[in-house]
Amino acid sequence: QVQLVESGGDSVPAGHSLRLSCVVSGDTYSHDCMVWARQAPGQSRERVASIDPDGSKFYAANAKARFFISKDKAKKTLYLQMNSLQPDDTAMYYCAAYPCGTWWERFGVWGQGTQVTVSS
Repeated sequence: QVQLVESGGDSVPAGHSLRLSCVVSGDTYSHDCMVWARQAPGQSRERVASIDPDGSKFYAANAKARFFISKDKAKKTLYLQMNSLQPDDTAMYYCAAYPCGTWWERFGVWGQGTQVTVSS
């Protein structure tokens, strides 16, 4: 069974950076794609960035050039480097593992989330 634990969320002023981590345990053979998503109060969950087993990456329009997704296979850890944070980035951030080619939101195994709060 796949389990994910996020960390790294914090309260920071606008313009600062944070790096989120997601430690993965268990057999990820069938859940080989990874995603970072976020959910602000009253909003639906949105994909921020994702990465395929071959390293191909996707970024949401509002994350391009500011956020960077990466993974360390040896440490079984997924990262999200977030630069130039803005108040609109305030949300609970989640990582998930999901079978490539499927709908990440429905078929993903999710962590508990880590809170990011950006003040103006």
